[in-house]
Amino acid sequence: MNVRSIPSRSAHLPVIGAILFVLMLPVTAMVPVFSALTIERHPEISDFARHAFMSANMLGALTAAPVAGWLSDRLGLRTPLILGALALNALCLWWIAGDHSYPLLLALRFIEGCGHMTALSLLMTLAADHSRDNRLGGTMGGVGMAIGIGVAVGAPLGGWIGAQDATLVPRLGAVIIAALTPLAWLLLRDAPTAVARTRGAPFSALLRQRQLAIPYAFAFVDRLTVGFIVSTLSFYLASVLELGPARIGLAMAAFLIPFSLLTWPSGLLCRRLDPMWMLFSGSVLYGLFLITLPFVGSTHLMLWMALGGCSGALMYVSSLVLTATLAPPDARALTLAGFNVAGSAGFALGPLVAGALVGLLRTMGLDPYVPVFFIFGLFEILLVLVLLPYWWRSRASFAPPRPLARKTP
Repeated sequence: MNVRSIPSRSAHLPVIGAILFVLMLPVTAMVPVFSALTIERHPEISDFARHAFMSANMLGALTAAPVAGWLSDRLGLRTPLILGALALNALCLWWIAGDHSYPLLLALRFIEGCGHMTALSLLMTLAADHSRDNRLGGTMGGVGMAIGIGVAVGAPLGGWIGAQDATLVPRLGAVIIAALTPLAWLLLRDAPTAVARTRGAPFSALLRQRQLAIPYAFAFVDRLTVGFIVSTLSFYLASVLELGPARIGLAMAAFLIPFSLLTWPSGLLCRRLDPMWMLFSGSVLYGLFLITLPFVGSTHLMLWMALGGCSGALMYVSSLVLTATLAPPDARALTLAGFNVAGSAGFALGPLVAGALVGLLRTMGLDPYVPVFFIFGLFEILLVLVLLPYWWRSRASFAPPRPLARKTP
């Protein structure tokens, strides 16, 4: 199989980062207009149903990402699958802006999630393909930074664009992704390492590397809380603190900008510090951030969101570096797809669990937000407490990211 030539590995990585940045713009652009796209267009829906708007996207990701990762490893191709996924993503975004029944709207969100996560997972894999082993930490940190900056820019952009008409947000997102597709065809090249073929059962390579369960578990819980943030926190800011779409977008940006800017330095730090300790410490700090968030009010909200973004950068990049380092050579796309699947499962459940808890606490006559924030923050801290003894006992056999420690000749 012929692989189109590339100028150099290092020259290709900024191209992938730029595409990841653009790909992520529509994702959080819809967060500030979440209520307008759901309950304002369909006032008859329940709290649970409107939370399902966010979850449907991630359920699509759960379905498509492992299949796309396995297929990519089998074919030894990334770019053609990425291009198809981008086109599907753009088409669904355009249709989401239309006047549809709520079940059809959820179905479109599901398919859109299939396209988005397929493109995201394979772009991350392509970056790892082009990275030298001793620079994998910096590469994954750069990937995280591109994703984070795209998300950070998307939040205030969506609040500004959707202030008058929320449907402009998915429509503009569709135009952006549609324009990105031919550019990706011109600029992306599969690396020579992408031609390795998977042998045996589809998931046998992952089963051989059981230590992947640790970063996968953190990816699940981390994204569970993100699903909570983009849904319940958005409702909390709108209903309790009475912030408009633009202010909600700024609050999200206050979290996401420090998160995105610190991901690349955190990736470089993984070359000198144990990524597991970074993962544990970042998760505890992030859990405390969630628990205390409803007590800061609107006065100190932006500062507190920024501190939460700093802790989030530590845990996200370290889990991503661990996943890329532990990936079997014949299943890199599938391994990173598994990381995104674990995260997507958490993101899909986050709004549903939060919505169910909010509804339950309301029926009990309680103010739901303080207990729900506490519960989701506790998830992070409990995961550390559960896995810390296991990792301590098995740390001698837990393969450290040795390629990251090698010096360049």
